[in-house]
Amino acid sequence: MSEQIDQQNNTAEQPSMFQVVNEGFTTREAIEEAKRCLHCKIPQCKKGCPIENDIPDFVHELSMGNMGAAMSIINAKSNLPAICGRVCPHEKQCQGHCVLGKKGKPVQIGKLEQFIADFDTKMKLSRELLPQKTRGRVAVIGSGPAGLTVAGDLARQGFNVTIFEGQAEPGGVLMYGIPEYRLPKTVVRDEVSKIAALGVQFITNCMVGENNVTIDSLFRAGYDAIFMGTGTSVPQNMDSTPGSKLHGVSQSTYFLHNVNAYNEGALPRDMVPLRDGEKVGVIGGGNVAMDAARTAIRLGADVTVLYRKTQEEMPAIKSEYEDAVKEGVKFEWKTTVEAFLKGKNGRLGSCVLNTPEGERVENFDRIYLAIGSRPANRIVSTTAGIEVDEKGYVKVVDRPFGMTTRRGVFAGGDVVHRPQTVVLAMKAAKEVAQGIAQYVDAIKLLEEAKRIEKEGSCS
Repeated sequence: MSEQIDQQNNTAEQPSMFQVVNEGFTTREAIEEAKRCLHCKIPQCKKGCPIENDIPDFVHELSMGNMGAAMSIINAKSNLPAICGRVCPHEKQCQGHCVLGKKGKPVQIGKLEQFIADFDTKMKLSRELLPQKTRGRVAVIGSGPAGLTVAGDLARQGFNVTIFEGQAEPGGVLMYGIPEYRLPKTVVRDEVSKIAALGVQFITNCMVGENNVTIDSLFRAGYDAIFMGTGTSVPQNMDSTPGSKLHGVSQSTYFLHNVNAYNEGALPRDMVPLRDGEKVGVIGGGNVAMDAARTAIRLGADVTVLYRKTQEEMPAIKSEYEDAVKEGVKFEWKTTVEAFLKGKNGRLGSCVLNTPEGERVENFDRIYLAIGSRPANRIVSTTAGIEVDEKGYVKVVDRPFGMTTRRGVFAGGDVVHRPQTVVLAMKAAKEVAQGIAQYVDAIKLLEEAKRIEKEGSCS
């Protein structure tokens, strides 16, 4: 294990093709946009937010230029505002419920949240009064959205929290799965630094479930409760489709991970599985598929997304789809791949497509799969007592909320609720954090009662 004390920011010079697509507001633009808010008596925007952010309140403070007050309001509900402001599906949530949207121009809540969080980071406004870390010790496995949320919430409530992360740097899918042009890694590092400033410790390059680091060893080390925020790290494959093992058929998550590493200067360009000018197919219709397609376009590929349903049924964020179209990504609807065919060089050469017009063979140099993911069984297989369903998702109870079938072990986010958005993982994690706090308080109270009882019997 190696403890990460400082967040490193040794990034390579960013290729221009991966620069952020949607720039944030200037101060003047942010204040003017905030002034458009009607401050509704029954704010629908708040109802549309999974974590019930106090949107009208922070927008009102921003409209008056009170950045610190706006940040304090956001901090009460969200641990990752700079990230949520960028990657949340705002059109389906807060902005989608704004009453001004009926006139076609809702308040741009996501960009306002992003502006406040970025302003806070730049000006170092937040200075929270934190309680002593005496309430209990909690281990958090995984530093994605769920893990960071649980850690932040519990640290603010007086718990001593340590996050165990298998990668070299915290952030999980935020760091390794979302493209730079959509979520700059400096933003992730800044948000992680704010969690660390709450007193949360990070131990990186430590994969729980390997090298004798297990749930049991963490309990022996003195942790009162453990949270599993391990997500769904195992991508689904197409093993039943002929030719799926051909070289040239790979996972979108692997492609995106390598591109992010290349952007960070950690990998050379030839380690990215794509060459300029290649014809690429992306199978899937979610946000990962959009990320893979738009990233491949940026690397000079000719990209087509192959989706088995209609455009209306596609789960990807609408704005992500629209941006992909603008950037040159093509789409084929109600289309499935029936077989991957070998080319002259022994690797992928073409695919048999089943389309609404009938079956045809289409040439492709590469195919990226983005058809979902499932949890790894690394922790469950090395721990007695944690039950999972038939697909490997962890079973939890409602009281205390989020506890697994193993006493003191909690789980939340995608490892329980299937792959969802960042903010939905945060919502689940916030509820689990309350369950952990209640559980630890209860066992501490029980321990104190036993101590008093023992002292009384000895006197």
